[in-house]
Formats: sequence, C-alpha cells, structure tokens
Amino acid sequence: MRSVNVGRPESGSAGRSRPTGIRKRPVDGPVEVREPGPRRGGLGSGLAGDFIGDGKHHGGTDQAVYAFAREELDFWEQELGREIPDGFFGENLTLSGFDVDDARLGDVWRIGEVLLQVTDARIPCGTFRASMEVRGWLRRFTERGRSGAYLKVLTPGTVRAGLPVELTHRAGHGVGVVDAFRAQTTERHRMPELLRAGEDLCEQLRRRVEKEQRAAGRRGG
Repeated sequence: MRSVNVGRPESGSAGRSRPTGIRKRPVDGPVEVREPGPRRGGLGSGLAGDFIGDGKHHGGTDQAVYAFAREELDFWEQELGREIPDGFFGENLTLSGFDVDDARLGDVWRIGEVLLQVTDARIPCGTFRASMEVRGWLRRFTERGRSGAYLKVLTPGTVRAGLPVELTHRAGHGVGVVDAFRAQTTERHRMPELLRAGEDLCEQLRRRVEKEQRAAGRRGG
C-alpha cells in the first residue's frame, strides 16, 4: 500500500457553500480504521480524522473506506498532463501493484490487522467534478470505467503506508466493481444482474437495484 490519506475541511468551489474533504493527503504513521456506523448519526468515514463534507451521500458502513489504484492515477496524469498526488481523487487508500478494479463485491482484503470487504464502485459526483476542474470530467471518468472500490470494515485496527494488501476471500459469483459501476451509470439495464452477488450485495446497493426494478416496472420494461 503506497499511502493512507485523509481529508481536512476545505472551502468548496464557487457556488458550493458546503466544505469538502475530497482532496485527501497522505498521513505519516498509523491511522485508526473503524466501523463508522450509519450515515445519519454515525462517524462518517471509516478512517479517524478523515472529513466528509456531504454526509448524506458519502460515508457510513458501506462506504467506510475508498481505495484507488496508483496505476490509474498515473494514467490520468498522462491524460491530463499534470501531477496527481496520492489522495487527490478522494481515496483513503492508494494501492500499487494490486488490481483494485478487478475486485468483486464481497471480496475480503487484509491490511495488517484490518479486514475490509468490497461493497461497491465509486460513482463520480459533482464535488469530484468541481475539484478536478476539467471540462467533461464526469463523462471522461465514466468512460474509463475504472472507479476504484468502496469497502466496509469487518475487523477494525490501524493501517499505515507500506503494509501489504492481501486478498483473503474471493467472491465466487463473479460480480465485480466494474459491473456495479456500469450498471449504475451507462448500462442501467444491467442492474438486476447485480443480484447474482447474493449476500455480498450490500444493503445500499440492493436498495438501488430494487428502486431501478420498480422504475422499470412502471415503464413497462
């Protein structure tokens, strides 16, 4: 693992009064990883000291930790022609040599004493768009389709840069974070396919699937 990153409150872009913690920065030394509880009334992030500005849409059990690949940051550095440091995409964990986007819903990772379980893909939002200041950014990020992974905390503890990331359980259903990303963005007709994940489909994503199914029923298709 290259770095552990946390965000501090910063002013949002023009027209946004809510502070944001999306631009995270690497932390020296160990960082506590804990189960944050529900979005409403919980601790927000799964990392102690990490600020989440939009608690209505981010954080909580199913989005306790966000991991992204350094290799993808390198790709975007080349595409955009500018430096992109660890944590700049809002990720808590910047991983190198570990294929984050090959993860399946329900996979379990061990980092030191901490166990994390993959829950969902990261869907880009307006705060991400504003922080990047790149024209057409959400479209470009979505077309790339390598979003990184959200994780929930199974076993709390501390993590630090340099610890290895070990895949301790590989979900057998084959539903990956890339599938979850596409189903929630450009290929919404694929939402029912996510149900193949069974018990590995987190509550938050299951509700989205059910909502889409109800909407499809009203449309008659």
